[in-house]
Amino acid sequence: MVHFALISPPFYSHLRVFEALGAALQARGHRVTLVLNAGGGACAGREGAGPSIAVREVEGMRPAGGLAAIVARAARPSGVLGILRTVSDVSSLTDEFCAGGPALLKRIGADCIVGDEMEPAAGLLAEHLRLPLVSLACALPARTDPAVPLPFLSWPYDAGEAGLKRNRGGVSVARILLSAQRRTIADWAARFGLPHRERPQDCLSRTLRLAQTVEDFDFPAAPEPNLVGVGPIRARGVEAPLPFALPADRPVAFVSLGTLQGHRSALFARIARACRRLGVFSVVAHCGALSPDEAARVGADIVTDFVPQRAMLARSRLCVTHAGLNTALDALEAGVPMLAIPIAFDQPGVAARLVHHGAGLRLPRVLSSGARIESALESLLHEASFLDAARRIGRAVASGGGADVAADLIERSMVGADRRAMAFA
Repeated sequence: MVHFALISPPFYSHLRVFEALGAALQARGHRVTLVLNAGGGACAGREGAGPSIAVREVEGMRPAGGLAAIVARAARPSGVLGILRTVSDVSSLTDEFCAGGPALLKRIGADCIVGDEMEPAAGLLAEHLRLPLVSLACALPARTDPAVPLPFLSWPYDAGEAGLKRNRGGVSVARILLSAQRRTIADWAARFGLPHRERPQDCLSRTLRLAQTVEDFDFPAAPEPNLVGVGPIRARGVEAPLPFALPADRPVAFVSLGTLQGHRSALFARIARACRRLGVFSVVAHCGALSPDEAARVGADIVTDFVPQRAMLARSRLCVTHAGLNTALDALEAGVPMLAIPIAFDQPGVAARLVHHGAGLRLPRVLSSGARIESALESLLHEASFLDAARRIGRAVASGGGADVAADLIERSMVGADRRAMAFA
């Protein structure tokens, strides 16, 4: 039996992935502890986490509002200042993990760390404590191929000199914007007595990296050592049925902007009007972000807080999404083409991959007028190539193996491993 410490950022979609992986490891007889920032326990255990998965929070203090304020700010990005604010917030979470993590991980007797690629503290702690490290990309994985744009950029893949030059410029700008994070990583590497590190990529496992993204959905990048795409990591069991009936004689569109962006009632309303003009039955899930009055003004056929997503997509002809990776993979697995309206984080990169593979269309949020949304949805409905591409990629997504394959790979990496060398060898 191995005691796995799972280190995840305090964001809903990431927690659900780690909980599903933890449940798979626990079912094999291992001990699992979900390690979160102070206050993160309130977000854990909602879906997919077995009741016996332990949750531990590192001790720390944060600015007024605590973790809830950080998550709320992440939901409302706004230009360069918003990016800098988010980077500062994320750096404070890393700082907290590094400050309180060593004592907590020693106290619980962790044998191995499985850490989110978005949280560099996982790699720093593993190296500091000489523990094996497995990195997990819940979002798009970090790539070293210079032809692949950074995940949070909407740029297309271009391996020519123009594309390489553009990407180098993006890296230079990102280096400036991520200065606070680089300082935090470098500071803790020095305090832990480690070699100099300053980028999240410097803190990834060199033994095993897992990703929800499968090769068929990524850009045609050079292979990454020890990076394995396993497809969506989801909880076991039968998903709840839909709590409402859907028409058999009309195409259905599932509309979701995720847990952080579900407050955008005006955008939901434009999408609902476009669906109505096309004769498409629309189901909007706002993830609890709208009040009853706001939800009533959306104008979709069904407006609800949460819906069993995979069951919903199994009955859908279209998906309108913020291009969060979890929703995109679920839609592809169901063979559903998408209209992507990316807002933040790696969503522009996910949308770029949808367009690259012909499985969807993309509209910028600020230019997503009702007319443009209607035109895009009409194309997705009537051009068979989008449906064909979504089904083709969906077959690869479904064959990835998900949580079971991820657990297999993690177990294999632990067999006979030299734990001192495993994390960064």
